[in-house]
Amino acid sequence: MTDTLPLWAANLAVFDTETTGIDTSEARIVSATVALLGPGGEVQERYDWLLDPGVEIPEAAARVHGITTEVARSSGIDAAVGVRQIVEQLLEMIERGFPVVAYNAPFDLTLVAAEAARHGVPWPADPSPIIDPLILDKQFDRYRKGKRTLEAVAAHHGVEIGNAHDAGDDAIAAGRVLQRIAAKYADVIPGELDQLHTAQIAWAAAQAESFQEYMRRVRDPSFIADGRWPVRGR
Repeated sequence: MTDTLPLWAANLAVFDTETTGIDTSEARIVSATVALLGPGGEVQERYDWLLDPGVEIPEAAARVHGITTEVARSSGIDAAVGVRQIVEQLLEMIERGFPVVAYNAPFDLTLVAAEAARHGVPWPADPSPIIDPLILDKQFDRYRKGKRTLEAVAAHHGVEIGNAHDAGDDAIAAGRVLQRIAAKYADVIPGELDQLHTAQIAWAAAQAESFQEYMRRVRDPSFIADGRWPVRGR
C-alpha cells in the first residue's frame, strides 16, 4: 500500500442529496450540494440548493435532515428549477474532466434520474465517470467488521463530518474519504477513470450477489439485492 494520491483523485466533484424518502422512484430532492475538492480535500468551489419539492416532507425525513415542509416552502426554490440547475452543474463538472464522487451512488443518481425525467430535464442514462467510496471501501477492505454508513466509514478513515445528513457536509466528507482510500490503495486501484468506473460496475454486482446470498441464508430466502451501478432502472 502507498500514501501517494493518484492523479485522478487530486480534483474531485462531490455530490449528495437530502430527500423526502428512500424510494428513489417517488422521493424528491429537498437539498443538494455539488462541490469541487482539491488535492488536500479543500473545498475549491461549492454550490448548494434548497428546493421546495412540491410535496409534503414526511416527519421522519425532516427528523433526519432538519428541513421541514414549512422551511422548504418558504425558503426553497421551485423543484423544476432546482433539479435543472443540479443536473447542469453535475454535467458541467464531468465536462471539465472531474469525476463525480457520490457515497452509495445508486441512491443519489437514480433519484436524480427520476427527478430529471419528472421535470423534463435531459440526463444521461449512464453518467460517467462516477466514483463511489462505499463500493471501493467494500472492495479493498471487505473483511472489516462494522457498519458501512458514511459516518462509520469516515470515522474509520479519520475523516470528520461536520453535520451528518447535511448534503454539503456529507458530500465533502465522501470526497475526503475517497481520497484516503485512493491514497491507501493506489497500488491496486485502477489508474484511469474509465477503468475505475467500469471496475466499480463489476464490483457492485459482485458485492450485491454476495450480500443476497448471505441474506437468503440467514434471514429471507427470497431476498433480492440490486447490484446495478451507478444508476438503477425504474
